[in-house]
Order: sequence, then C-alpha cells, then structure tokens
Amino acid sequence: MILVNTDYISGKKLETLSLVKGSTIQSKNLGKDISQSFKTLVGGELKAYNEMMNEARALATKRMVEEAEALGADGIVNIRYCSSAVMQGAAEVIAYGTAVKFLGEE
Repeated sequence: MILVNTDYISGKKLETLSLVKGSTIQSKNLGKDISQSFKTLVGGELKAYNEMMNEARALATKRMVEEAEALGADGIVNIRYCSSAVMQGAAEVIAYGTAVKFLGEE
C-alpha cells in the first residue's frame, strides 16, 4: 500500500476507487492530564499529549488503510489529517484520502 499526500503516484496510472477514512478519539489518563496541566504553568513541550496525538494519527491511518484494503486498493492519494478537541484532554483525529488501483506504468 502506497500512501502519499499528492494527487498522483509517479510512474503509475491510477483508477479512483473511493474516499477512505479512519478516525479515533484519544485521551490521556487523569494522572497524565494533571501533570500536563502543571507543565502549562512553566512552559515547554507537553510530551504526554504529543505521544497521545502520535498514537491517534497512527491508529486513524491504520483504519484508513484497512478501509482501502477492503476495496482492493493499491494506494491512497491526497491523504489529509484533521484534528479537533472533543473535551479537555481528549482529541479526535481523522485521516482521509482517495483509494486508488494501479492500472499500469505511465
């Protein structure tokens, strides 16, 4: 499975299959949430939230790929990510793109 954020894959003729997406809502446990709140007082990177968002992006991407594989896709083009806060300490991440099948070489 080839994943790209462009609308083409070099050297490949593509057939568009469908929009595919994957999403998740992630949160940190109360202990991590409290410790990160204190960090906002002194500044610096919020490592627990950074880890949470990385995990969320990976899971959303995995779910998007699984949807594309179910369609028989060879790749996904125009991949985009979107995130939003659902509540304090929780975020939704959505990955979406266009599933494509290879028709041959250009």
